[in-house]
Amino acid sequence: MKPWLAILTVAFVACADRNPAGIVIPDGNPALFRWELPPGFPAPIVPADNPMSAAKVELGRRLFYDTRLSGVQNFSCSSCHRQENAFADARNIPFGSTGEPHPRNSMGLTNVAYQPALGWADPTVRQLERQAPIPMFGDAPVELGLKGLESVLLQRLEAIALYRHLFQAAFPNEPDPITIDNVVRAIASFERTFLSGDSRYDRYLRGNKAAISEAAKRGEALFRSERLKCAQCHDGTLFTTFSIYVGAPVRQLVFINTGLYNVGGAGAYPEPNTGLVGHTGAASDMGKFKVPTLRNIDLTFPYMHDGSLGSLGEVIDHYAAGGRTVASGVHAGDGSRNPFKDPRVAGFVISAAEKADLISFLQSLTDSAFIANPRLSNPWIVR
Repeated sequence: MKPWLAILTVAFVACADRNPAGIVIPDGNPALFRWELPPGFPAPIVPADNPMSAAKVELGRRLFYDTRLSGVQNFSCSSCHRQENAFADARNIPFGSTGEPHPRNSMGLTNVAYQPALGWADPTVRQLERQAPIPMFGDAPVELGLKGLESVLLQRLEAIALYRHLFQAAFPNEPDPITIDNVVRAIASFERTFLSGDSRYDRYLRGNKAAISEAAKRGEALFRSERLKCAQCHDGTLFTTFSIYVGAPVRQLVFINTGLYNVGGAGAYPEPNTGLVGHTGAASDMGKFKVPTLRNIDLTFPYMHDGSLGSLGEVIDHYAAGGRTVASGVHAGDGSRNPFKDPRVAGFVISAAEKADLISFLQSLTDSAFIANPRLSNPWIVR
């Protein structure tokens, strides 16, 4: 296997100790951990108080897929973030463990280690370690439904011999390592390994000119053109201006309004998904959301913060119109006239053939090795 097909290799150095199930416990020494980044990818930023280790990544992988991490033990992180959908979930809006709907679409977690803020429109959650407790213990809405069940969760984990071994390996200097904080640290460490950089387009850039179709090549030209201006918000290796990494220039967090709504003609977005304004209180922040990566975009349907656009074709139509018109109902309004819309969403003319070419290019950003990577798969499934 060529080295980039693995996307990430960590130093799974076997300890002498094996758990009762016979599974080799990876080494917990951060000094032995090695990123093997896709070509051209920068190094992710890792918090000093949560260094990467192979044991921590494996523990986080187990926890990410474990339904013990929900109040009624029927749900896991992976219920809303499925590997086959680039860790999105192919639903307009997700439902939590109690059946309560979430107001926002599940974001794909492709290259989530590079996101400078987590969630659709929250500038305060800047690390994965701060994000993980939200679905675990939040109640507006209920997702994993663990609020008030912290001690129950720890008892569940302590009852599993494999977890006792993994926590000890991942946090070797702690006498009682099975804690909520360490659950969060391990999940964050696993999520930092969601690195995707082996799409057909990547292979094309590395010199395989046959890796993408002629239609995709035409689509790339359109994507980068002054007419469409897609690359102004989705640029660089990560296909988003919303990114941070080791050595990145310091830049302000930018959230944008794309004219998806204009309720009442005054720029409003439907409650509770009003965007950045919910945190800043500034009227001009109405409808502003983060710019997601376009890597694996063909797998993370439906689109936008509320999953209201069902296909890439609909997304292109939205931007071509300079904003979406909702013709009737409580959300009626002409998004192209939203007073808070980003000026870059100005609309453009595109033919049916050009639209097909652009979709071909976006589909070439799918990384089939990423969604099949066994290091990211459900470890509880016997294969």
